[in-house]
Amino acid sequence: MKRLQGWGDVNTTYPVTEPARAFLTEVVGAPLNLKDASPEDIIAKIPKSKLKPHPLITTDPLERLQHARGQSASDWVDMCDGLIDTFPDGVAYPGSIDDIKALIDYAKRTGAHLIPYGGGSSVVGHLTPRKQDRPNLSIDMSRIDKVIELNQEDMTATIGAGANGPILEEQLNQAGYTLGHFPQSWEYSTLGGWIATRSVGQQSYHYGRIEPLFVGGHLETPSGPLDIPNTPKSAAGPDLRHLMLGSEARLGVITHATMRIRPLPKTEKFYAAFFPNWEEGVKAEMEIAQCEIPVSMSRLSNPVETETTLQLSGEESLVKYAKMGLNLFGQGEQRALLLYGVTGEPAMTRLAKRQVAEVIRRHHGLAVNFYLGPAWMRKRYLTPYLRNTLWELGYALDTLETCLPWSSLIDCNTAILNDIQHSLEDINERVLVFSHISHIYTNGGSMYVTYLYRRASDPLETLNRWKHIKGLASKRIVEHGGTISHQHGVGLDHKQYLQEEKGQLGMALIRSSIKQIDPQAIFNPGKLVDLEG
Repeated sequence: MKRLQGWGDVNTTYPVTEPARAFLTEVVGAPLNLKDASPEDIIAKIPKSKLKPHPLITTDPLERLQHARGQSASDWVDMCDGLIDTFPDGVAYPGSIDDIKALIDYAKRTGAHLIPYGGGSSVVGHLTPRKQDRPNLSIDMSRIDKVIELNQEDMTATIGAGANGPILEEQLNQAGYTLGHFPQSWEYSTLGGWIATRSVGQQSYHYGRIEPLFVGGHLETPSGPLDIPNTPKSAAGPDLRHLMLGSEARLGVITHATMRIRPLPKTEKFYAAFFPNWEEGVKAEMEIAQCEIPVSMSRLSNPVETETTLQLSGEESLVKYAKMGLNLFGQGEQRALLLYGVTGEPAMTRLAKRQVAEVIRRHHGLAVNFYLGPAWMRKRYLTPYLRNTLWELGYALDTLETCLPWSSLIDCNTAILNDIQHSLEDINERVLVFSHISHIYTNGGSMYVTYLYRRASDPLETLNRWKHIKGLASKRIVEHGGTISHQHGVGLDHKQYLQEEKGQLGMALIRSSIKQIDPQAIFNPGKLVDLEG
C-alpha cells in the first residue's frame, strides 16, 4: 500500500544505523523530536467538494487527500506537517479515451480545472491545486496501464499512459523486451508523466532519454484529439511530438504512446572505481563521454557524497576496512566514487569495461569490480526511502539538478555547494550538501545536488529554509548558463526561472500554444507558465 505521508510502499523502509545517526548529529546537529500531523486531522480540514455529481468522479475525502500533492519539499511539509490548504474537489478514474472525453466535456460545462495524475512522484509541484473558486478535479490514469500493441517487426510498443515502471516492464519483459527507462521514481512514476516532464532514466546513456524513445501518441485536449503518427523520421515541418514532451499537462491528457523498445539485454553488470579527487573524476567522465565509450550509466559522486554514501550504507565493518584499503592505494579523504554500468551484447560490454578501465588508470583511479556496483543495483530504488527515515528522525532532505557544459560544470558545482553549505549560518543551522554527475554527454553533464538540514519546530520555518536554499542554488544555475531542470520538469518550483532559458519570444510561443489548444485554461493551471505573461 502506498504511503499517504512520505515516499513509497508502507512496508518498505531504509534503516539508519546508530553510527550513521551519530555522523548526522556531528555534521548537521542533533535533530528535534517532532511528530507528523495525523491523517485524521488533515482529512478534517478538507472542505466540502464544489464539483457537481458525475458517475466517473468520487469525492471521498481520503482519495482527495491521496491526490493532493506530489513529492517536492513543500509537498512534504504540507502533507507531513499539516500545512496543506488546497485539495482536489474530486478524483476520477477513467478507463478509456471516451471516459477522458467525457471528463473534458464535464469540465467545459462546469468550469472545473483538470489535473492529470500519474504516480504522484513529481518533485516540483505539478500536482498542487490552486486556491480559487473554480473546483479542481484530479484525473487518475492508473486504469489505463496496458500494453495495447507490441510490434516486434518495428520494435515498438503502444502503451497506456498510466502504466508505471514495474507494470510497464513486466508486460514488456514477458515478451522479451524492455523500454529501458529507469528513473529513480520508477516504482510509481508513469509513462505519461515521463513524457510530460521530459524524464531521464538512470541508464539513459544506453537506452536514451524519454525524447528519442517516444515515437508518437495520442493527446486528448479541449480542442479535440492530437495524434502523432508512428513515423520513424520526418522532415515535414516542426516535430509535434515536442508539444507533448515537456507539456506538463497544460494541453490535455496523454492517453497512450508508442515507444521504441529493445530486446532484454544479454549482459548487464555494474562496477565502481575511486579517483583521488573530484577533478580527476570529472576529467574521466568527460573522456568516457567524448570517446563515446558504450557504458549504460556513469555516475560520479563528489567527496562529501562518497563519504556520506559510505556512512549511511549500514555496513560499518565493511566501510572501515574499505577505507583502510583505499588509503593504502592513495585514495584518501578527497576520494570520489564512480559507479558505471555496461549493458548489451557480451562482446560489447567486455570492450566497454576495458575502455573504462583504461580511462580510470589514466586518471589515477582504482577500479573496484565487486560489491559496490552490484550493491548500487540492488538498492537503486530503495534509496528514496531513506528520505522517510531521515524525516522521521528530524531531518529534511531535498535534491535539485541541472545540466551544464563541461567548461562551466566544476565552477557551478563549487558555487552551488558553497552557497548551500553556508545558507543557514545566520540562524546557526548547518547543512550537509553533496553532489554527483548523474548523466554524461559529449558536451556536458548533469549535476545532481542533495542537501540535508534540520527540521524546525515551526513547519513554516522548515519550509522557509528550503525556499532560501532552493533560491540560492537556482540563481547560481541561471548565472552559469545551466538549465533549470535536466529531468524533473518545471511545475511550480522552477517556473520563475524558465524565461531565462526560453527568452521572451520562446515564452510567448509556449503561452500561445496553450491558449490555442486549451482556450478555457482547463488543464493544470499555474504550472510551467502563467498565461498572463
